Amino acid sequence: MTVVAELFPNGITELFEWKAILFEGSPFALNKTGIMVLVSMVICLVIFVIGSRKRALVPTGLQNVAEAGYLAIEQQIAVEVMGPHEGKKWTPFLASLFFFIYFINVWSVFPGIQFPATARIALPGLLAIIVWLVFIGAGFKTQGPLYIFKNITPPGVPKPLYILVIPIEFISKYLVRPFSLAVRLFANMVAGHVLLTVFAVMCVELLKAESGAYQIAFIPLPFFGLLFMTAFEILVALLQAYIFTILSAVYIGESVHPEH
Repeated sequence: MTVVAELFPNGITELFEWKAILFEGSPFALNKTGIMVLVSMVICLVIFVIGSRKRALVPTGLQNVAEAGYLAIEQQIAVEVMGPHEGKKWTPFLASLFFFIYFINVWSVFPGIQFPATARIALPGLLAIIVWLVFIGAGFKTQGPLYIFKNITPPGVPKPLYILVIPIEFISKYLVRPFSLAVRLFANMVAGHVLLTVFAVMCVELLKAESGAYQIAFIPLPFFGLLFMTAFEILVALLQAYIFTILSAVYIGESVHPEH
């Protein structure tokens, strides 16, 4: 506790607090989180806009990256979950979602930053709300104005039980889903960020002169732990982007294919 108090005199929340560094005091003020979001968006645009501008028969460079990534999302998520017809129509949205989330997650391993933008609940919350609006909008478009009523009144249930079933179905499908999407992404990225910080703090503490030679000998343990967690964090960034995207595809698929 003493180590934590020395490193974070204002509390552990310092790990997640960013002050405005651009346009401070204006409505367009940006902190590091906002800059990471903008840079991630630009990276996505560069990969897919420039990569698709010149369609060579044998793709190379950015075109190869863009095509490989797009096709992977199309085949492994969109078509697999929603079927070939609907899946291909929704691939642009799902691919954009996947790569944007991955790029804002992977900032957690960049030296000097080491903080994923998704460790701020506002960003996962916003993404979850966007998905929520999309699958509800898709439901109304395909199933008509009674879309929500149809989905909270499953057939075959005795009418008296609808008193219990309707609120349960409504909460689970239209309130819990966006909440769980946001919290899952946020909690996993925060956990990884905190673990990286813990191993880094251990290395710093063991390097201090007052630690003693016998403690310095233990530096390789947290150092290799830090290297392992850094590699693992890259995998987690990819996995969380995949989970968020495939769950989004499932929710949209249920809206456009109620029989499933």
